Formats: sequence, structure tokens, C-alpha cells
Amino acid sequence: MASYNSHIPIMILIAFSLISSSHSQTSCGISVYWGQNTGKGTLRDACATNNYKYVNIAFLTTFGDTDSVFSRPLGNIVLDGVDFAIESAGFNVYWDDLARALSGYSTPQRKVYLSAAPQCLYPDANLDTAIATGLFDYVWVQFYDSPFCDYRVGVSGVLNVWNVWNSSLPANSQLFLGLPASPSAGAGYIPTDVLMNEIVPVIRTSPNYGGVMLWDRFGDVQQGYSSSRNLANLRGIPMKAWQTC
Repeated sequence: MASYNSHIPIMILIAFSLISSSHSQTSCGISVYWGQNTGKGTLRDACATNNYKYVNIAFLTTFGDTDSVFSRPLGNIVLDGVDFAIESAGFNVYWDDLARALSGYSTPQRKVYLSAAPQCLYPDANLDTAIATGLFDYVWVQFYDSPFCDYRVGVSGVLNVWNVWNSSLPANSQLFLGLPASPSAGAGYIPTDVLMNEIVPVIRTSPNYGGVMLWDRFGDVQQGYSSSRNLANLRGIPMKAWQTC
């Protein structure tokens, strides 16, 4: 992955988005979207929390939105991945072709990473064909703002939809449960105790379980969701014998 500094690996993902990883690629963890809200704090601050395995930089309107102004749009960051966050209706065309084209730039020395953020209602109206290519490394399904499949349908409803995604997703794609980081970040907010006691113990048994995605860093700053003691194991700190990430 590209680097924000010598210690924080980073991956740029479409919308303009970027993923930062501080853990091994095989372990699970927390992903967060950063970049849209001015109250989110700096990218350096987000990475310094050590709460996130991935920081997905997205929806920037002003480049160089960190601690200094860069002469390059993204500073010294190198593009090595693209996130597909396609929410406009009726655009389920050519995303699979784009995924193949981008994946074609991978080399043994540098992989081009792909991720997607489909709506939780399966199949996603825009990204179904693209995800089916099996080229996406990460799929963070948005379990929010969708009354038919977010927490408003209850824990059992969320788990049922998760199972549909889990059984349909290509085996090489890591599956993430996308959640609002605060009640104001989106409909379908799940309290951390419910998440860790009733949902994660079930979904973590899925072979391609990758972790939890949070929308977004601003909401997380306000709510302290990723810093909750309940989520300590997702941050790599064991709490109970049965709790693994």
C-alpha cells in the first residue's frame, strides 16, 4: 500500500477514497470513511488512534485536507487501490469492466486493491455485476439507511441479510458489516453492546468475515464508537475468550 508517512501504510480507494492499514491483511478489524465532514479531524489524528485497520478516504472536495497544503492533489500518496461507492440509481453498467481494467494494473510487486460499498439489500442495484467478478478484496456492505435490511429489522433481520451476502460473495472477498458510527450518521444505528454480544459472535464465524466498517470518522469522533470498550477486541485487544475479531 502507499504511505502517508513511513509508519502508516495507505491505500487510495473511487469517490476519491483511500484505505490506510496498520494491521496484517489477513486479520479482521475496523474500517472507517474519512474525508467528507470538516469536523472529522486530520487523517493523521484518525490513524494515530490505532482504532482502525483501514481508513477509507472519500468524498473530498478540497485536496490536501490534512496538516499541510500539498502541491500535488494527494501529496506524496500513491494511488494503489479504488473504492466503488456507487449510489446513484440506474448506473449498473460497466463497473465490472472498470474493475477488470483496474485489476489489470496489478503486478507481483504492487497489487491494485479494490473495494466496494454496496447497499445491504441484496443484490445491490449498481454493483452486483462488478462484485461477482471476484476481483474485490473488500466489500463493506452498508447496513444503514435501508429500512428493509438495517437494524430497524432487528438483530435476526440483520443476520439473515448478512447470511445472504456471505453465501453469495466470492470466497476471496472480505465481507464487512457497515454501520453508522453515531445515531446522527445514518438510520440503523446499533449500540456497541448489541453489536458485540449479539451480532459479531455470529458473523465472525463466516469464512470471509473481515470486520466492521463505520460511516464515518466524524460520527465516530462525536460518538466514540470505535473507542468503546465493547469494541476493544475489534481493535486487536482481547477481552473474553470467546471474543475474537
